[in-house]
Amino acid sequence: MTFTMGPAILFCPADRPERFAKAADRADAVILDLEDAVGSERKADARAAVLTSSLDPERTIVRLNGTRSAEFAADLETFERSGYDTVMVPKVQAPEELAPLAAHRVIALIESAAGVLAAPSIAALPQVVGLFWGAEDLTVSLGGTSSRGEDGRYRDVVRHARSSILLAARAHGKAAIDAINADFTNLDSLTSEATDAAASGFTATACIHPAQVEPIRAAYLPSEERIDWARRVVEGAASHEGAFTVDGAMIDEPLIRHAEAMLRRAGR
Repeated sequence: MTFTMGPAILFCPADRPERFAKAADRADAVILDLEDAVGSERKADARAAVLTSSLDPERTIVRLNGTRSAEFAADLETFERSGYDTVMVPKVQAPEELAPLAAHRVIALIESAAGVLAAPSIAALPQVVGLFWGAEDLTVSLGGTSSRGEDGRYRDVVRHARSSILLAARAHGKAAIDAINADFTNLDSLTSEATDAAASGFTATACIHPAQVEPIRAAYLPSEERIDWARRVVEGAASHEGAFTVDGAMIDEPLIRHAEAMLRRAGR
């Protein structure tokens, strides 16, 4: 199982079906959210809206309530009847929680200290196509009060968790989805984080507002100068054995792989 969605994945409350098509038009993929975005009194309406929706299954994810939630069984039944292929499970702490989803494409949302420590074994499951992480619930699980310092940057322990999720996902060949930036009015901060995510190896970045989509896309798209460099590296690799030079710098196997990944990301 592979994950091909991204780079900008937009959350949409599942009880707001009038927004589904607009979200799908704006973003690379849509998360129909049955969990945090929907109040308890609206859960049944949200499940009904998912069942009557008709988005592209290749670009749609359904986020359930967690496996320990009273809503999980009804959410899972809804997902299995919906025709969609990819499910997101929040608050995953151990691989055995995902046993009921062995037949589905699963994105595991890691939001606790226990989940971060178990991330490698979660990523190893065959049904898991990607890991996603959440900063705020993680901070709560640590007994902290905020995920970011006064400068707006993640605290050290949160950055460590982010890196751990990326390493666990990529070690098993799975997608790594970076956390949302809740401040959708600060697009400079979002651009900085998404640029770092793309350079570090994340597959996509999740977002909560349509205004965040284009900055994420731009951050994941290499510049024309970098695309030109990557193209010349790949062309050089085809005509050389061993190391060679491009723009006066030595090119070896790791840089060739960087160039190939850059061209894939750029759709070239």
